[in-house]
Amino acid sequence: MPATTSISPEKLLRLVGTVSCPAVIDVRTDEDFAALPSLIPASRRRRFDAVESWAAELAGAPAIVACDRGGGISAGVAAWLRARGVEAETLDGGVRGWAEAGHPTVPEASLPPRDSKGRTIWVTRARPKVDRIACPWLIRRFVDRDSTFLFVPPADVAKVAERFGATPFDVDGVHWSHRGELCTFDVMVELFGLTGFAALDRLALIVRGADTARPELAPQSAGLLAASLGLSRIYADDLEQLEAGMLLYDAFYRWCRDAVDETHDWVSHRPNARVKA
Repeated sequence: MPATTSISPEKLLRLVGTVSCPAVIDVRTDEDFAALPSLIPASRRRRFDAVESWAAELAGAPAIVACDRGGGISAGVAAWLRARGVEAETLDGGVRGWAEAGHPTVPEASLPPRDSKGRTIWVTRARPKVDRIACPWLIRRFVDRDSTFLFVPPADVAKVAERFGATPFDVDGVHWSHRGELCTFDVMVELFGLTGFAALDRLALIVRGADTARPELAPQSAGLLAASLGLSRIYADDLEQLEAGMLLYDAFYRWCRDAVDETHDWVSHRPNARVKA
């Protein structure tokens, strides 16, 4: 029977991609990671034997700890975190159990280099509209919750990428950009191994329609474009716009996952017509 301080892969799967997902900490040994060099979406690797040095970073936030098979390493790290006031659980079956259940994993090889603090740093053109908000949302919710985004003039993207170790995206001639009829969001969903999330596939179609001027691809594309353009007019600061856009994509994702079959029926509650005598 699972411990009361553990969570099942199925329950974690429902949390991944949502704003309420706890921090997922991968504490596998280097040997175990080499045998399966992929990550649970949105998880971050940490050294189990250095937990005392990083536990304070999780203060005030829940966490889920995963080792290879859900054994003593994750239990020990979770216990240490709880001793430091972190609401910590372990993942039943560990990363192996997650993968063997058929849940998506993010290949380590698909991730760009991280900085000294373990974050991925990204750079793109200023004044974002659709893709340049959708992609940061995808990265923060499914790849690297601590990622940093830099918005700069188009002519400066390449220089900033080189000088600050940032990964360029949604600009011509780079790895993370449009390919054929696919927008950058499509490319990221595929290359990060996230196609196992049916809701993301549905959302990708909506984003593609909004970003490539093809609203006929999905009825919701026109609405997403309108909301995106509205946000770009409200916010002069790109980072403030990104934070506001996170809520927009959270809402679209939850609709794609949970509400596509729901309709809004207006009931007027008009009094019944009087029956004539």
